[in-house]
Amino acid sequence: MLELGFEWRPEEGRTVLAHRRHEGPLRVQKALYPEGPALCQVLVLHPPAGIAGGDALTLQVALASGSQALVTTPGAGKWYRSKGPQATQVLDFRVGDGAVLEWLPQETILYDQLNGHTETRVQLGADALYVGLDLLCLGRTASGETLRQGRLGMVARIAQQGRLLWSEQGAIEGGSRLLRSPAGLRGMPVSGTLLVAGRAISNEVLDACRAVVPAVGEGAVTRLPNLLIARYLGPAAEPGRAWFVDLWARLRPALTGREAQVPRIWHT
Repeated sequence: MLELGFEWRPEEGRTVLAHRRHEGPLRVQKALYPEGPALCQVLVLHPPAGIAGGDALTLQVALASGSQALVTTPGAGKWYRSKGPQATQVLDFRVGDGAVLEWLPQETILYDQLNGHTETRVQLGADALYVGLDLLCLGRTASGETLRQGRLGMVARIAQQGRLLWSEQGAIEGGSRLLRSPAGLRGMPVSGTLLVAGRAISNEVLDACRAVVPAVGEGAVTRLPNLLIARYLGPAAEPGRAWFVDLWARLRPALTGREAQVPRIWHT
């Protein structure tokens, strides 16, 4: 388990990482401020590099009112093959009134024969903002691996002041018809979702996002009350991530007054 707590200190004009506790492999090294003191950036490290059968990881992130944090990862996440035991991951995010949490991990690779379950829970205060990215790669495509067997169950739930904004659950199963079906993943190995929740999206911003077309693959953008959902489907992670970054570059200034700046670790 890794617990992180952020606070806004107006006398310093600064968001600080005020609480940090870990049990197990998940940890962060230090708070970074590449965009100035108002926004704190941290890298979540997982030294084993991937999630193996039987692992149970929990990341809890709490933002006090007015704080701003961007949480990312130094490399691709991995769900390793399992000989039977299920691995689990829980993301528990609490974002206080007027706070901003950007959860922007790099892509996740699902190894053939994995057995996993992941759950994301987001609780938002008044005028809070959550931006969450999830980019999945089915198999190690560079090595010719596909997802022939295995399963990843997924649950996501976002609520704001007790009102449900988003609830989704499903599963990716290796070798299933869903992976090939025209109504499913159409044989594409990469799929992704960007969720932007907590603040209203104007017609102008929605139109600007819908005008952005992935260089490779397909993308679509949907707006609901206080929620924007963007979906990607394609042959590789790079064009999917590039499309999500283009959307973020249009959404972030409108919602936070801050220009989009890709984390430096993504370039290493």
